[in-house]
Amino acid sequence: MAMALVAVLMILPQPASAAEAPQGFALHETPVAVPDIRFEDSDGKPRTLAEFRGKVVLLNIWATWCAPCRKEMPTLDRLQAKLGGPDFEVVALSMDRAGPEQVKKFFAEIGIKHLELNIDTSAKAMFMLGAPGLPMTLLIDRKGEEIGRLIGPAEWDSPEMVDFIRGHIAAK
Repeated sequence: MAMALVAVLMILPQPASAAEAPQGFALHETPVAVPDIRFEDSDGKPRTLAEFRGKVVLLNIWATWCAPCRKEMPTLDRLQAKLGGPDFEVVALSMDRAGPEQVKKFFAEIGIKHLELNIDTSAKAMFMLGAPGLPMTLLIDRKGEEIGRLIGPAEWDSPEMVDFIRGHIAAK
């Protein structure tokens, strides 16, 4: 009887752990350094990725003109609403050259309420991070090192992804 129960439990789908990445998410064997990228907030105030040290960060590189980026943005907003706080933050970094007003308009159109507006009109961050295209998302540990990345869109608020990210938040 106990063996049958073990067999059933082994075939049931298990949530992704911190070590088990969701499909498409490439984890590094050891964390790697992230360049000190610079960007601005909605008011034009300079910011850097280093400001987020001490938190697990999901850095999403995107643009309003990128159709897959537009589609995944609400999932990032819901993820920030669910997990955002002193230990975790979604940093959505727009590459829009048209400036923050374009991003503000887009956020208003689709009802983004939990993400801060961050923008790099020079798109230097995209190149410094080696983005082959948009969207690209990096998972960054509390020390500011890249744990892994996903190139392309994702359902960031899916149970599998939330469990995966929670595992990294819990790994202090």
